Amino acid sequence: MPADPTSPAVDRSPPGEGTAGFSVPGFYGEVAERYRPQDLEREVRRLVDPASARQTLHWGRNYLYAADLQAPGGAVGVVVKQFRNQGLGARLKRRRLGSKATRSWRAARELVAAGVPTPEPVMLIESTLIEGPSFYVSRKVEGFFEARYLFRALAQDRRRELFPEVDEEAFFRAAGAVLRRLHAAGVWHRDVSIGNLLVSYEDGAAAPPTVYLVDLNRARLGVRMTVRRRLKDLCRLPVLDRRHREAFLGAYLGPAPRHPRLWSLAFGLWARGFLVKNRFKDAARRPFRAIRGIFAPRRAHVHIPPAPAGAASRDKVVWDYLSDQPHQHAGRFERTLVRLKDSPIHLRTAMAAVGSVPRVWSRYRELRAGLYSGPRPWGTAGVAVRPLPGNPAGLLAALDDLGVKSVLLRLHPWEGALDDGEALARELARRGYDLSFALPQNRDLVRDLGRWRAAVEEIGERFLPYGRRFQIGQAINRSKWGVWNYREYLDLTAAAIESLRARGDVEVMGPAVIDFELHATAAVLNMPHPVTRFDVVTSLLYVDRRGAPENRQLGFDTVGKVALLRAIAETARHPVERCWITEVNWPLIEGPHSPAGKHVAVDEETQADYLARYYLLTLGTGLVERVYWWQLVARGYGLVDRADDGGLRRRPSYEALRFLERRLAGATFLGPLAAPSPARLYLFRTADGGETAVGWSTAEPAPARLPRPAAEAAARGGDPLPAPSGEEVELTPSPRYFRLV
Repeated sequence: MPADPTSPAVDRSPPGEGTAGFSVPGFYGEVAERYRPQDLEREVRRLVDPASARQTLHWGRNYLYAADLQAPGGAVGVVVKQFRNQGLGARLKRRRLGSKATRSWRAARELVAAGVPTPEPVMLIESTLIEGPSFYVSRKVEGFFEARYLFRALAQDRRRELFPEVDEEAFFRAAGAVLRRLHAAGVWHRDVSIGNLLVSYEDGAAAPPTVYLVDLNRARLGVRMTVRRRLKDLCRLPVLDRRHREAFLGAYLGPAPRHPRLWSLAFGLWARGFLVKNRFKDAARRPFRAIRGIFAPRRAHVHIPPAPAGAASRDKVVWDYLSDQPHQHAGRFERTLVRLKDSPIHLRTAMAAVGSVPRVWSRYRELRAGLYSGPRPWGTAGVAVRPLPGNPAGLLAALDDLGVKSVLLRLHPWEGALDDGEALARELARRGYDLSFALPQNRDLVRDLGRWRAAVEEIGERFLPYGRRFQIGQAINRSKWGVWNYREYLDLTAAAIESLRARGDVEVMGPAVIDFELHATAAVLNMPHPVTRFDVVTSLLYVDRRGAPENRQLGFDTVGKVALLRAIAETARHPVERCWITEVNWPLIEGPHSPAGKHVAVDEETQADYLARYYLLTLGTGLVERVYWWQLVARGYGLVDRADDGGLRRRPSYEALRFLERRLAGATFLGPLAAPSPARLYLFRTADGGETAVGWSTAEPAPARLPRPAAEAAARGGDPLPAPSGEEVELTPSPRYFRLV
């Protein structure tokens, strides 16, 4: 083995500037004196609340978000890393070694004292509960990128394209020098991965970069750095190119290295061994994850409250205020046992769905054959809203500018106070909006039909002056919304219909099945029950949140799913010819604010592309009257982001829906034009009598041909594009609009 490189002496004096301990109800910790806020308790409570996040930085086992700290000198940008302490192993390790946040705090202060670049430690926050979360707060480094993206660009030979400012050898020398100082300080990082190096050119592109080390909770301090320990840190970086390795090891070993060739050989062997180990480790863990998923409930984000003490399996549901939906604490095994108990009802449900298949399939084939057989009026693009108590004027301003006149207002019948909702409904009606209402259920209301009936009666009395359409239920095929079998839902529906119809002319909508599970819709619409008749069949048709709206599931694309929904409605026990999609969105990569897991989340630009394409595909069939986006203002999925200061930021998806509505409201859809796959072109006669073609592709670029030249062209959000010189156009995943001459 190679010998240790020569290391400079290390100052072992106490690290950095002064800190002070603190204790507030529920939390304790330490804070750097220069950042200590005047109202410490308020700032601690704000920082530990993910609702204060300005930006999600990492969403995984731990959650990192950017926030602002009100320090004595003004607002300071910080990064909050939230650690979970759930489970017996985490509790024992926390007692023995301290929490991950505490270990990160100690290591960061040690690195600062040793002159090793790491984001400046600002605050350590510990929960007084043994399973409560821990938080490490550091100063936000501006203008950085993670080294992982540089390594990927190098592997793809795209460094000059993606990182033109980076001098490759200068970066590797900087990284080697930082790790030399780290090990000289007696710090064994134990997780020097490409995601834990932040690269900043704060002194300009001509100067060497600053490489920051982060994710310090595994670090061990004051240890003797043997060759083995050094290589275990170094080998996590896949520095496999010879020139890069020479620069990296040259800076790490210093000016007069001993045995440089031996070090290079050992490093190469350890680096390749590490890659092989990771590949096999992931494959070995996969079966155990699947088994655990069956018997153990999914761990909730730390902001979600625990299930009520002593709650039965059917009742382990709590409200997640960040994503504005319930969270189910019951695990998969518990849920299976509940469904086994209800198996007689589920059997009758299945028989109702299966019995409808022949007539549904026959009608489906007729509808598919008749698609695009002639011009059709363009349907209604709508948006769903909830009251925004902190900024009602901002919500109204955003809605007015959006231009969409059809609004679905969701009310929560289990909430005693409906004043905010009534005030919003009154103002929307005054401004001329076409208003409908969604009435979701929770488990308490499902168990207590008397309370449900009373809530619906109050809603009818207070909201009928502003709109006469009510959707009964929400995601009835998801137990977290309180419905465990469809008999429970039909009982809710019967009570609601009786109450609402007693007040005059109303339209009742349902059953609001979520996702592509239209067998549940077929079951509800065909089960024998005193009341199964709806005026409008509604669906929360998310299609495939794992990808584009053109994706297929079980052989059905979006257009096919809409046709299937309509076929189920028309062939139901009480046939219905009107269908609405009352909820759709694509969740964003925004941590626990997102209503689904990170594996289905997208970025804002992709969300905007998918929104426009989804509206075009669904309303283009002529088989659904309306499509509503859920919702206008929400972090994690809304058209508008609610900022920490109460302000509102309009996302690209907002601009996409705004322009789609302005260009196509009142239009007639003339049908799709011939276009080579994967391109699509739709032709419209607009309200002013002109013609507009809208085109996109599921891959870029894709050529297509307009029926005649375009006088003007516009991007997805309305920004003008150069008009094509002839009929030939190039299409991308972002829809483009062409006003034809």
